[in-house]
Amino acid sequence: MEERSGCLVCGKRLVYSDRHTPKRCFLCCKTAQGHTRCSAGHFVCDRCHALGAEELIERVCRGTDERDPVRIASLLMGTAAVKTHGPEHHFLVPAALLSAYYNTVGGPAMKRARIREARLRARNVLGGFCGFYGDCGAAVGTGIFVSIATGASPLSKKEWRLANLMTAQSLRTIAMHGGPRCCKRNTFLALGEAVRFARRELGAGIPMAPQVRCTFHRLNRECLKDDCPFH
Repeated sequence: MEERSGCLVCGKRLVYSDRHTPKRCFLCCKTAQGHTRCSAGHFVCDRCHALGAEELIERVCRGTDERDPVRIASLLMGTAAVKTHGPEHHFLVPAALLSAYYNTVGGPAMKRARIREARLRARNVLGGFCGFYGDCGAAVGTGIFVSIATGASPLSKKEWRLANLMTAQSLRTIAMHGGPRCCKRNTFLALGEAVRFARRELGAGIPMAPQVRCTFHRLNRECLKDDCPFH
């Protein structure tokens, strides 16, 4: 079951106070009045609580100063708005990468517009793209990231090469781990490839935890279990 009656962040029980006080939203990092926290201390503002997946991803990625894209993605994938599988991951990947990239190299003024552009582009990547088109949306997401970060277009030279190379490298890594699809596994694999690519080709020292562990396997009937590197 993916429905949660508790905290949107961690699922723990909610604790209510008898009066509103200013609290910092764990997701968007803005301060809002509220009377509810979870037992672990998380507060989620009403606006974030009501958002759909795309809007939540954009809002969080615009607001966070986190530099590790896996941490950004894991936070979002842990919310009820982002389902176990689905096309929202096609936007999640470039949004998390663009947020981490601009938080690392600077340029917060550019981050907002470029995450919005990623959202628009990712909508063209249909659900089931991995099986029906032979091109996983998470891999396409890494190409969207590099295309936007470098300003690539169909007439570019170096930027065109980098964007397509990024997608190719992500897609190969995802393919070599086999099916059936898992949007969480493919997201982690794509993010890892993109971080290494950004360090090597873009000179961006984006940090990433050396070991990633999936906490979503119980929600996935097709989980590869021990055959998944994140299980």
